[in-house]
Amino acid sequence: MTPPADPGMLNPVTLFMEADIVVKLIMIGLAGSSLWSWAVIIDKAIKFTALNREADAFEAQVGSGRSLEDIAAQAGSQPAHPLPRMLVIALADWREARTRGGLSGEQGNLLMARIDRALDSLIAREGQRVENGLGVLSVVATASPFIGLFGTVWGIMNAFGRIAAAGNTNLTTVAPAIAEALFATAIGLAAAIPAYIAYNKFSIDAGKFTGRLESFADDLQAAVARRLGGSTAPSAPPVTEPRRDF
Repeated sequence: MTPPADPGMLNPVTLFMEADIVVKLIMIGLAGSSLWSWAVIIDKAIKFTALNREADAFEAQVGSGRSLEDIAAQAGSQPAHPLPRMLVIALADWREARTRGGLSGEQGNLLMARIDRALDSLIAREGQRVENGLGVLSVVATASPFIGLFGTVWGIMNAFGRIAAAGNTNLTTVAPAIAEALFATAIGLAAAIPAYIAYNKFSIDAGKFTGRLESFADDLQAAVARRLGGSTAPSAPPVTEPRRDF
């Protein structure tokens, strides 16, 4: 009867120490990739949570009935979050146009086009910013299994060579050698699976956040268009925009 393999020979540390130098380098690279992807995952989870929480708070202010000017003043001239920054940009363009007197139809169209370009540019930049780091997750998710498989194939080739040199094919000899090779694939999958799940989740979150910005931009442009319509009246109202007209 063949004696069972020593369980101590199958623990991760022993498998790494007994592996070929090429397989060791692959294992180290995969472990580093896994740590890198987890750093991106944690960073993105924190940032998306903060972005959405601040967006909820800002939208609650807009829905409270306060004028947009008051909300923009509270946000400051250079707010960090894109939603109040969009409001500040739109109102700044509106005030600049109003200081020049009444707005004709052509001037109003030019103002709307300028606001549209400014908001689109901001949305594009913010979309790129929230997607930063997703490329790392994509590379780790797609490449890690194949790199781990390469390490496994390389390790099995060396394992068979050692088995042939030893002239012993019993389970005690074969199991540790094969386990060393398969350990590389296990590390590759351990790195790829969380990265794949996180990449899909954060890609969806980034798309939703960009859509949130686009919806707010549409609302801002509609509010400015209503103000342009009111500015042609004999007695134009002050530059305030309650939420019910937003």
